[in-house]
Amino acid sequence: MHFIRTDIRDSVFMITLNRPEKLNAFTGTMREDLLAALEASESEPATRVVVLTGSGRAFCAGGDIDFMKRLRENDDREGLQGLLAAGGRIVTAIRELPHPVIASVNGVAAGAGCNLALACDIRIASDRAQFSESFVRIGLHPDWGGTWMLPRLVGPSRAMELLMTGRMVDAEEALRVGLIDRLVPAGELEVQTMELARSIAAGPPVAIRGIKRAVHQSAANTLERQLALEAANQGEAFASEDAVEGMTAFLDKRSPEFRGR
Repeated sequence: MHFIRTDIRDSVFMITLNRPEKLNAFTGTMREDLLAALEASESEPATRVVVLTGSGRAFCAGGDIDFMKRLRENDDREGLQGLLAAGGRIVTAIRELPHPVIASVNGVAAGAGCNLALACDIRIASDRAQFSESFVRIGLHPDWGGTWMLPRLVGPSRAMELLMTGRMVDAEEALRVGLIDRLVPAGELEVQTMELARSIAAGPPVAIRGIKRAVHQSAANTLERQLALEAANQGEAFASEDAVEGMTAFLDKRSPEFRGR
């Protein structure tokens, strides 16, 4: 797993794509290794937030084009389907993780790398970040859930334009159209990412898990079903020791110490 680095600090599980000489483009077993890292974040008891980023000057340039070209020359459709299935498992794992996942986008996020960032729950980006649904530029169709996530973030017509042109979107436009949630100077990205992650990690884990679940289900739910889900989540949070701590701390005029139970 030398192309994927992991670390945990202050309940924040860090996952770093580590192939900087190739802009962290996926190759070999990187997809499987990333999936394994996501699974490890869930099994690590200390984890409350996951941060996904890239090393060097890119977040992720997507798939390795040399490898993709060899697949096409060999008409290796089975190999292609294996790559697509692995990408699908990663996007699904991010969505199904109980913990919030923050994409810390330090540079180019293109193709599958763009959609990897979009799959995360929150996106913070440096002013050097760039985004591109670059698939059409090499004659391919978007994958990794791009046609599902992008319209929900920027609207269907803007998504159509970005997907059909594959043009590069700079960080300021990305913030303006809703691709990212925060834009920070490049030199402050790591610090501000950790501040954001720690602020979420300091919150009540039971309630935060419920928030992630509820927000992701809201698009498919009727109001009636969403109200029922909120009631179920609220009941779970209300029964937790963290609710007692939170209300007691409020009345005592002190900061709460949530323990996730």
